[in-house]
Formats: sequence, structure tokens, C-alpha cells
Amino acid sequence: MTTTDYSVKGMTCSHCADAVTGEISRIDGVSAVDVDVDSGRVSVTSTAPLDNAAVAAAVDEAGYELQS
Repeated sequence: MTTTDYSVKGMTCSHCADAVTGEISRIDGVSAVDVDVDSGRVSVTSTAPLDNAAVAAAVDEAGYELQS
């Protein structure tokens, strides 16, 4: 298992967290997503390292922006 932290811009509420969690959870190999709205931190646990472009696309689909 691998855990990677990301920073997401624009989240302000639990609905935001649910949207981001839902989209990232669809990526193959993701087993858990933990979102902290206050800090903008998203921690993703997966069976193997994730492609950052896939994570960025999932966050974008949820309506937010992955910060580099």
C-alpha cells in the first residue's frame, strides 16, 4: 500500500469533500481517500503509486484544482 498527500484548492465544505472523494475513489487501485477541507489536504491510499495526471483529472472532474 502507498499513501500520497495532495493539496486541493477550492474545497469549503463536506459536499466538496464528498465530491473529491467520489472522483478519486474511481481511480483503479485506490483503497481509501481522506479529505481535510480546512487544510485542503487529500490523503490517498492505493495499491501502487498513482499517476498524478489521473488524480488531477479526478479532482478537476469534481470541480476543484490540484495544486502542484
